[in-house]
Amino acid sequence: MPNFGTHQPYALHPSMTQTAPSRRLQITLEPAVLQWARERVNLTPEELAEGLKIKPYRVTEWEQSGKISIAQADRLAARTYTPLGYLYLQAPPDDSLPIRDFRTRGGSPPTRPSPNLLDTIYQMQRRQAWMRDDLIENEEDPLPFVGAYSQRDDHTKVAAAMRDALGLNPGWAEEQRSWREALSFLRSRVDQAGILVVFNGVVGNSNSRKLDPKEFLGFALVDEYAPLVFVNSAYFITAQTFTLAHELAHLFVGETGLSAFDKLMPANNATEQFCNRTAAEFLVPAEELRAYWPTVKNQNNPSQKIALRFKVSAIVAARRLLDLELIERDTFFDFYERNKGQGKGQATTRSSGNFWNTQRWRIGPRFASAIVRAAAEGRLLYREAYSLTGLKRNTFDMLRQLGVRFELASSP
Repeated sequence: MPNFGTHQPYALHPSMTQTAPSRRLQITLEPAVLQWARERVNLTPEELAEGLKIKPYRVTEWEQSGKISIAQADRLAARTYTPLGYLYLQAPPDDSLPIRDFRTRGGSPPTRPSPNLLDTIYQMQRRQAWMRDDLIENEEDPLPFVGAYSQRDDHTKVAAAMRDALGLNPGWAEEQRSWREALSFLRSRVDQAGILVVFNGVVGNSNSRKLDPKEFLGFALVDEYAPLVFVNSAYFITAQTFTLAHELAHLFVGETGLSAFDKLMPANNATEQFCNRTAAEFLVPAEELRAYWPTVKNQNNPSQKIALRFKVSAIVAARRLLDLELIERDTFFDFYERNKGQGKGQATTRSSGNFWNTQRWRIGPRFASAIVRAAAEGRLLYREAYSLTGLKRNTFDMLRQLGVRFELASSP
């Protein structure tokens, strides 16, 4: 069963009363838990105090004595995105990642997962579990391609299988007019193949809780009935395309995990290296690139020409040339340093004025359609539907009225 971020039951702190006392009442909590709450959002005592509009010495007192008012505990929980009950535990809970961590950043070990990342993973696990049960209840068949391959297979074979599963013809990217249209086309094909697809740059619908692309770019949750890929849309468009392909490769080899890339160099891990090679071959097939290379190799900025043809970033194009030994390693790293900021103004965190286009991918067309249908048929309580989609009642009612039109709406 997936881990939804729950913990083994803890005894309530002795100071927690059984009645509802005044919110000004002073209680004594575990200092280590109060310190843990602050540190999980990477705030100094001074920064936390500023956010709570109190003096810094108050935070220091809490973390030394554990003495805090009920009202202050409520505010601390809200400011640090901590479930209130956690503050009353006798020891800090385990907030490690519930999935395998494949991230790499400059050779440094991955940082402690943020509440934003953890809450996102838990939400996706809940959606996946519900969708799996719904599909089984409706006697749907498992998807044959999930976990059908391994790292012993040739990565070109897996990339070809990915294209076949999505029904992609050779040269499909060249037919798209822009990177944005290519991404829209590709993720729609992934959704139609039976995969839950989510693109979001914030936690749920909370625009104040942005997902940091420096922390992660995407993750894959493997399941034979309801596989899920999540792409952090707070990063630029062309990076999202590569991330989607990379996470898709994770599903085909049956490896759940969290990903981030440093200079498109995966961690010293066989799975990530294989998924990177597969994603690169999926987006920029070696045979097509070798045939195209003589046309552009003597032009100015050939990587940009390749990027426009295959609708990937120029960095991905250059990395592909390196993989195929068409350019030298030093040439690639020099190009990377000069172009690493390309497209950073094209993140899709905000809706750009179209709420429903944003919601389409924050929820996922396949998942949204299943939720609306289950609620309309009385198989799902509406309050559960609100919780699973992250929508409020009025908004969900609008979603329900849109019905199939929501599923088939054109992408942004």
